[in-house]
Amino acid sequence: MTTKIQPLQEIHYNYWQDSWRRLKCNWMAMLGLYALILLIFMAIVGPFLTPYTYYETHLHLKNQPPSTQFWFGTDELGRDLFTRVWWGARISLLVGIVASLIDLVIGVFYGSLAASIGGKIEELMMRIADILYSIPYLLVVILLMVVIGSGITTIIIALTITGWISMARIVRGQILQLKELDFVKAAQSMGASRLGILWRHLIPNALGSIIVTVTLTIPTAIFAEAFLSFLGLGVQAPIASWGTMANDGLPALRYYPWRLFFPAGFISLTMFSFNLLGDGLRDAFDPRLRI
Repeated sequence: MTTKIQPLQEIHYNYWQDSWRRLKCNWMAMLGLYALILLIFMAIVGPFLTPYTYYETHLHLKNQPPSTQFWFGTDELGRDLFTRVWWGARISLLVGIVASLIDLVIGVFYGSLAASIGGKIEELMMRIADILYSIPYLLVVILLMVVIGSGITTIIIALTITGWISMARIVRGQILQLKELDFVKAAQSMGASRLGILWRHLIPNALGSIIVTVTLTIPTAIFAEAFLSFLGLGVQAPIASWGTMANDGLPALRYYPWRLFFPAGFISLTMFSFNLLGDGLRDAFDPRLRI
């Protein structure tokens, strides 16, 4: 009696399932993802893990090294650095995510519209984007501080005035490539409108590049916020930010290194994690690497 051997059933993945499967195989990208999840979780619950607030001073306990009482030590005013670090994480992540989402909306709309219209209007739109891109965001921040004052809102507006241009360029390039493919021409021959083709076919097929760009835009915005706060152009005391904490800790580096080590370390860790995840997403969404 012979036994019939059943053939192995082939598993089929759609685009997103296959991208997630290949992302999981990239252990560096997953390491970055897990680090970001941990950072976001600690930014939410971290300030509640100690009995201190980010603005509470204890002058008799100033410049204390890390201990069981103050896990990250204290600063020159005796404020708990652990609470201030995670409060600063809220500020930095908020600025990075909000600025990137605004860049996403404006950039996708502007870039896809320019690529869809084409011709002289497209050329004019992209030259306007080039002019805006040449404006230094530091100058924009200073002008906005004069008009509306310093704060998180000023930083977000300054970062988004020119930050969306890179997204617009990438989306425009993707749309121009997709416009030449057969499925777009088939939709045109069936009478689909230009706007319908854009939102139903072109933008969904460019989502891979859009997601990767957003992932790489967030650390850029976080570093820009930290840089501006370090220069004193960001959030003002007593609000904690990684940039302001690094600025406060730099003069004390020789004698109290933990005051600079923790904010600078978390800035580096956040940017490194986002870049690892962004590189992994780029490889996962790349159609040339599909097997």
